Amino acid sequence: MVSIVKPLASTLRVLEWDDLPASVRSIPDNFNPLADGVLMLHQRQAAAIKASIIAIPKGRRTGITFGTMLNKTIVAASRKSAGGDNVFYIGDTKEKGLEAIGYCAKFARVIALAQGQGISGIEEFLFQDQDEKGNTRQINAYRIRFASGFQVCALSSRPANIRGLQGHVVIDEAAFHPDVQGVLDAATALLIWGGQITVISSHNGKGNPFNLFVKDIEAGRYGVEAAVMTVTFDDAVANGLYESVCMMKGWTPEPERKKAWYAKIRNGYGVRKAAMREELDAIPRDGNGVCLPGIWIEQAQVLPAENVLRLALDDDFVRKSPQERTAWVADWIARYLAPVLAKLDVRLRHVFAQDYARHRDFSIWGGLAIGSGLRRQLPISIEMHKVPYAQQKQITWYAIERLPNRCGGAMDATGSGETLAEETADRFGHTHVHQVKLSRNWYGTWMPKLIKGFEDGMLDLPQDADMASDLRAIEEIDGIAMVSTIRRADIKDPDLMRHGDSAVMLALGWFASLNMSGAIAYTPAPAHPRGFDNQSSSRMSDSFDGGTADVQLPEPQGW
Repeated sequence: MVSIVKPLASTLRVLEWDDLPASVRSIPDNFNPLADGVLMLHQRQAAAIKASIIAIPKGRRTGITFGTMLNKTIVAASRKSAGGDNVFYIGDTKEKGLEAIGYCAKFARVIALAQGQGISGIEEFLFQDQDEKGNTRQINAYRIRFASGFQVCALSSRPANIRGLQGHVVIDEAAFHPDVQGVLDAATALLIWGGQITVISSHNGKGNPFNLFVKDIEAGRYGVEAAVMTVTFDDAVANGLYESVCMMKGWTPEPERKKAWYAKIRNGYGVRKAAMREELDAIPRDGNGVCLPGIWIEQAQVLPAENVLRLALDDDFVRKSPQERTAWVADWIARYLAPVLAKLDVRLRHVFAQDYARHRDFSIWGGLAIGSGLRRQLPISIEMHKVPYAQQKQITWYAIERLPNRCGGAMDATGSGETLAEETADRFGHTHVHQVKLSRNWYGTWMPKLIKGFEDGMLDLPQDADMASDLRAIEEIDGIAMVSTIRRADIKDPDLMRHGDSAVMLALGWFASLNMSGAIAYTPAPAHPRGFDNQSSSRMSDSFDGGTADVQLPEPQGW
């Protein structure tokens, strides 16, 4: 990878090549970032911008981060007299930071050799972060140190305050940070000492602070030292994106394959034209702003991915006889569902939730455990696609009956989900099962509570990419946090589409956890053979030597 020098005492470890993302490991060993024609035109143009503040709205995977980090590697490797400086990369997730520092490591091997320099490996260390109130915390970060005395540092999550940093700052996927405006405000302090801020992002709605930041620069509110450069997917294709992909993958570029490759990417969005325009053409859509930043979702996903069970059936399954369908699903339950249910913690209270769907979308059922401090955990989730109504009931009732210390649930009773919700309430109790009519008013009340749960770190979810994608579908639309109408491709099966189904289930689960209704253990008082406390009516029967005396109790007076 790169030559290793003895790390500083604060270094936790030096990363190995296998620790880096596949996008970095796939770069060929003979790749020379300094060779002619390696960077596409838009990458060279972005690197040539000399403004103090640079905003680059872009289409996805257009190579802007790749080209920018090559330029910043040269900055860190250069002497101070040649414009060298420290470089800080701030991504919206830990994985983005690791990918960016991996690019720098690949570039640094060639650049350092060309300049006769030594460099460190990729060091993982603890970055001391401090907020405006003086509170500190340590976050994981990565760095490469050069003989020039400068370093490239990738922070694994957005720090609350970067005013103490000096040098060049790259803020990547800014529209998906928890506090875009806050990090922009903090970064501007670097300009006092001649730093440079490069803000790169695909759009995330018209009302997102990143889009407003771009509009402010275009309106001249940041002065002449700020510049905007927009790079669309079509710009990148015209500048040789397909050919660059072929170079990295070892493919032979062919015109017909290029047409098919381009059409596949465009057609992958299906009817989601607004999403396609936003993600490829850098045109923000009307959904105004991120509700769940990627870092919050990432921090919540700590449970095993095996906790998410999936049953996706084809159109022929419904043609089987009811007996065959029941027997087939019973076997699926015994093989997959029963073992997961058997592992649930019997010491914890549980609630359940379901967002019902029958044909187009996924029907998602989840069982949430209520841990200490009212922490919610999702130890089991079931995804059902094209599963007939009777079999959905078969599966969900089996799971409901086996939830330890069950304290109720909430089910989508909108449209086709109403029948299953009502029958489940008949079976388990109408005070036990909440039948929820999903509406803007309901979302306006309960979705912010779920979002607050993520912000406070009170959720533990499975490490499932589709669930993360569903949660990103929560948008603020006309002031209400709700699931967008835009559908996204299912990650496990690109031929299927999702509609934020897990997000709705989790919102229902959060509702259920705050409206619990469960059986309470009851031990009756011991019955006495004689006495006043034994009587159940206003007439008391007493026994004397086998005889009986009836005593009429007086009517209460003045009660």
